[in-house]
Amino acid sequence: MSSTAAINSFRNYHGISYSSPQSVPLIFNIVLSLHASILCFKNFQIFSRYVKSRSDQQLLHGLKYNETSSCKPEQLNNGLPIVPCGLIAWSLFNDTFNFVRRSEEMKINRKNIAWKSDRDHKFGKEVYPFNFQNGTLIGGGKLDPRIPLSDQEDLIVWMRTAALPSFRKLYGRIEEDIEADDVIVVHLSNNYNTYSFGGKKKLVLSTSSWLGGKNNFLGIAYIFVGSSCILTSFVFMLLHVKNPR
Repeated sequence: MSSTAAINSFRNYHGISYSSPQSVPLIFNIVLSLHASILCFKNFQIFSRYVKSRSDQQLLHGLKYNETSSCKPEQLNNGLPIVPCGLIAWSLFNDTFNFVRRSEEMKINRKNIAWKSDRDHKFGKEVYPFNFQNGTLIGGGKLDPRIPLSDQEDLIVWMRTAALPSFRKLYGRIEEDIEADDVIVVHLSNNYNTYSFGGKKKLVLSTSSWLGGKNNFLGIAYIFVGSSCILTSFVFMLLHVKNPR
């Protein structure tokens, strides 16, 4: 089953503000042994009201699709279309992390972090970033214009919007075991601006089973729905006993 070994918040870490982004350390004291693959999640607590600011057709077809009014205000720049357009892409997460254990850097596998169905069917293999983050106000990370959107996995992960204001995004996988009592030092480049709207960022190390990762919301929802169904069935049974046909 899934186990979350360490969570470390870096909101305003060491008093650093977005106006002076720099590399700072986070220290993880591992409580439970973790066996590869170990998932590195970026955890957010934000209130997102921009989930409609995107164009799924443009992500798939690129400049061939020009009906992108849903992307406003990140639809055009200097009269030219933006690919990918919209506030979601514009606010692409751009903090980076380097993991060190016993003075040795740990490798993070950044491949296959996005759903295969998204890579194959929702992001064009011949669609390349165009006129992206070229405005006066930069929202988040930039994209390599030489790489098609179907291979820009950070973008694909980010574009799959969450249903709740608190959510996790997969950053990568550590393909080696981490033992209990290990100390992991994470050097992060604190670039992403959550301070202006009071958002929080956390880094989570977790394992996953064939059932998937930890999700408290789903478990609580299933228990609530199941209990409601049992209670409703009991009420209908009493009504049937009291007033049989």
